[in-house]
Amino acid sequence: TGRGRRCGWFDAVAVRYAARVNGFTSLALTRLDSLEGMDPVKICVAYEYDGRITEEFPNSAEVLGRCRPVYEELPGWDGPTSSARSWEELPEGARAYVRRIGELVGAEVVLISVGREREQTIVLGEPWR
Repeated sequence: TGRGRRCGWFDAVAVRYAARVNGFTSLALTRLDSLEGMDPVKICVAYEYDGRITEEFPNSAEVLGRCRPVYEELPGWDGPTSSARSWEELPEGARAYVRRIGELVGAEVVLISVGREREQTIVLGEPWR
């Protein structure tokens, strides 16, 4: 659309909590292409609160508001992400990022979009089971 976007890094703590509460077992990651050229790429793996590190999602909005993200950094990639039409065509850095998100959340990544067009969706596994 041409509008500016304000985006943050993937928050695995919040998504893992959402998976536990809602019972979902698979994920769709969209616009993986937007990370192309960034190095490093980050994933929030824990929160720091009052000098302590926790991997659990806080039980109050007040505590959450005072948490600071703890990031794991992974190597970025420059490869042609938006032209990939299969898992094998994704750059290795992108595949490592997707694998790590699945591990941290405890849910299988079954769909990856690498652009806004329908044909820019890579289907892995069985997303509609």
